[in-house]
Amino acid sequence: MTAPARRVTPARVATTPDHTRRELLPLAVVLAELGDEQGPLARSTFDDWRAKGRAPRVIKLPNGQLRVARPDLNAWLDTRAQAA
Repeated sequence: MTAPARRVTPARVATTPDHTRRELLPLAVVLAELGDEQGPLARSTFDDWRAKGRAPRVIKLPNGQLRVARPDLNAWLDTRAQAA
């Protein structure tokens, strides 16, 4: 018998010390949101942005995985908005 496929959730929620919920997005979700109709943003592009200090703030978990807090991603996107 085959094990059921693991369902990927769009966001994980962590509890902060003050017991409020914090939405942490896996990097795959962030790349998908930053991509276009042709596909997600390339991981290498995101890594390049991080090296240059142009990417949204990331949280590195003890297992090495990266997460981006939803408010941080939204704020980062807002700073890139241009007037028409």
